[in-house]
Amino acid sequence: MEASKRRSYTKEEREAVLADVPALGVMEAARKHGVTQSSVTRWAQAAGVRREAASTPPSARRPKAARKPKAKTARTAERGPRPRRKAKSAPAPAPRREELVQAPPAPTTAEPPSRRTLKSRVAKLYTPSQKAVILEDAAKIGITAAADKHEVSRFAIYDWQRRVTKAAQGEGPSPTSGPSEGELAELRDKEILDEWRRHPGLGPSQIRNQLRRKGIKSSVNTVRRVMEEAGYRPPKVERKPHDQFYEAVRPNHLWHLDFVHRNIHKANTFTLILIDDFSRYVVGHGVDESERADFVIAAFEEAVTRHGRPEMVMHDKGAAFWSWKGISRFTALLTEMGIDQIPAEHKEWNGKVEVFNANLHKELFDAHRFVDTGEMRRRLAAHLHWYNHGRTHHALGGLLVPADRYYGRVEEVLARIEAGAGRDATDLLDLRERCLELFKVTSKAGVAEVWLLGQRLLSLPQGARP
Repeated sequence: MEASKRRSYTKEEREAVLADVPALGVMEAARKHGVTQSSVTRWAQAAGVRREAASTPPSARRPKAARKPKAKTARTAERGPRPRRKAKSAPAPAPRREELVQAPPAPTTAEPPSRRTLKSRVAKLYTPSQKAVILEDAAKIGITAAADKHEVSRFAIYDWQRRVTKAAQGEGPSPTSGPSEGELAELRDKEILDEWRRHPGLGPSQIRNQLRRKGIKSSVNTVRRVMEEAGYRPPKVERKPHDQFYEAVRPNHLWHLDFVHRNIHKANTFTLILIDDFSRYVVGHGVDESERADFVIAAFEEAVTRHGRPEMVMHDKGAAFWSWKGISRFTALLTEMGIDQIPAEHKEWNGKVEVFNANLHKELFDAHRFVDTGEMRRRLAAHLHWYNHGRTHHALGGLLVPADRYYGRVEEVLARIEAGAGRDATDLLDLRERCLELFKVTSKAGVAEVWLLGQRLLSLPQGARP
């Protein structure tokens, strides 16, 4: 807050102000000379100066109503005429409401009086080293000067001094003591590497967004440097320029469907992905051995039951979706439900789900080695749940996850992140939905293995009976 200097007035200035009070009044005289109204009021009371009452011209006075003569009664006639009384001087009539209205002020070229304005401040956090510097300056040049120099409140300096005094007496921590910059850098690097090890398929910008959602701020260059020192090598990605973009205007306005092909120990698996265009939310998925229409219909009906019916669907011209001769079974289902079907003439049309499939390969299939198809299904379900509720998306601004936009909680989440509240409990995986595998028997390279609670108990040689 800027310190305001108290203004002093000379005797001549006061007399000039009081000379205008009888004609203009206190308010207009204060406005004319640029003086506060309270000062003019105080001077006028001390000098006994008041505003003169405005005289009303005779033409403006209202005529008195003519009185009707009273009828004389017999008793009045007997008494005779009353003697005239001496006319008393009538009191001055009280000024009417019209007379109290002040005349408009005379035009003046004087500048309006300057008013004190409060300087808005933004909340700022100070490190222990910054607090120590401010307290040292306060001891040398004074608290007010130190507050002006460092743009900090005087009350904050008083509070820091009290806390330092109490800390010297052993009654709490000192505000000037804390981790050094090296220790803070180590904690930051640990957070970056922990997040990267949990999700090795994410890049530096994605890791930065994941930490930002938790309330940890860091730049992309810092995250990239830490990851490269730990062995990260950026992948070579072929980028094709395109200048066309579209997006749905609400959830369930448009769904994309596509298959992801992957071999799991020489076993073909086809993963069907259903993704919402507006929010990039995965509304349904399934894994099968081939691209079959029955599998597509079952997965689509399950997604509709869980999330509602979409208005349009888009897919490529695969055999499970589209028929070149006649009408496919999936097309008949969409017609029955009243859903528009859009076959993608170019792969760029279905680009959102194509990008998702590429990220699925990078973040799941290339980052983990699956023992069998059952483990792949379990890991896929957990990964998609994390993708919907815990993975930030660049297309959503970098801080939002698909569930934030799909369920309409964007403003609430952004306000929580900006306030530094960190990650919400609803963003984490639901522990009740986790599948704990207690016992299993697997065959790896022809060798049977027995597992209990995630630990291998024994392995049987090839050809032996368990």
